[in-house]
Amino acid sequence: MRFSVSAVDGDARLAQLGFARGAVDTPAFMPVGTLGTVKAMTPEELAHCGAQMILGNTFHLMLRPGCEVVRAHGTLHDFMHWPRPILTDSGGFQVWSLAGLRKDREAGVTFKSPVDGAEVFLGPEESIAVQHALGSDVAMVFDECTRWPAGEGEARRSMERSLRWAVRCKAAHGAHPAALFGIIQGGMFPHLRHASLAGLAAAGFDGYAIGGLSVGEPKGDMQKILRAIAPSMPAGKPRYLMGVGSPEDILFAVACGVDLFDCVLPTRNARNGWLFTARGDVKIRNARHRTDTAPLDADCACGTCRNYSRAYLSHLYRCNEILAARLGTLHNLFFYQRLMKEIRAAIAAGCYKKFAADFCAARAG
Repeated sequence: MRFSVSAVDGDARLAQLGFARGAVDTPAFMPVGTLGTVKAMTPEELAHCGAQMILGNTFHLMLRPGCEVVRAHGTLHDFMHWPRPILTDSGGFQVWSLAGLRKDREAGVTFKSPVDGAEVFLGPEESIAVQHALGSDVAMVFDECTRWPAGEGEARRSMERSLRWAVRCKAAHGAHPAALFGIIQGGMFPHLRHASLAGLAAAGFDGYAIGGLSVGEPKGDMQKILRAIAPSMPAGKPRYLMGVGSPEDILFAVACGVDLFDCVLPTRNARNGWLFTARGDVKIRNARHRTDTAPLDADCACGTCRNYSRAYLSHLYRCNEILAARLGTLHNLFFYQRLMKEIRAAIAAGCYKKFAADFCAARAG
């Protein structure tokens, strides 16, 4: 992996990631392909939306279809017919979410599979082995996602365990050609976040991620942590904010110096009839859209907005037609990728602060 910053505007950065499978312009948003598919989309449609890199899920792919099936095709790229870069998460967040079904210890986590109830063990070495089998371009260290709310003592213990696991992940990764990113933890305590970053930087990783946000904390707490830690992350390495978020969250984080994002929000919201536009969000099932012959967003060039009315979309959603999820997802992902393109253009032009303020004001109405 190569990384170079070409322009800055305040703390916002315009950069490029280079991989054997292609370049990724940052700031970038990675659609989430949990089970080897970004729900409702073909890889060709993802590329048409502007996606340059997607995220795969170690936990879910390990359970279904299993590494052997993916490896028989070559890599996850071959399995799902996506030729561009893939980042795989470590499975730590999914294991954390299995409250009551897991047993944590220093070696790793034993949990009951949500697929068939079988007992499964996942630790740092196992997570790295799965990510190698998937052939990801960027692998993530196995970490413990600190719950919210957590007191300082609990957050410190969790953060320190994540650091120990990160060192084990690096040893297991060895000289593998994929990039390996460390994950900063520490809950809502800036001094713990800085201690986590210092420990990861001392070990040395190809990039650094901020984990443990958007887990239920107030928006102000998330912004406090981003302000405190993002500008302190190594300037010559990519900075990744995991699992965040809304367009407004992304704009705030870019202003703090973040380069990479992923979130299920655009795809999950699309399946539920919540569609993003530059003038605010549209809940397409609402009664006022039933007879509206206008497009969802007159300024959007996606196939959904060019070809279908709000009334037709409302009809599809009300009838639970499969096409509703496809057209809604196509639009939301196009919206996110267009936003990232506009963010990059604003940084290059040196007007990012004004762009972000105008964008948020237009969406707020």
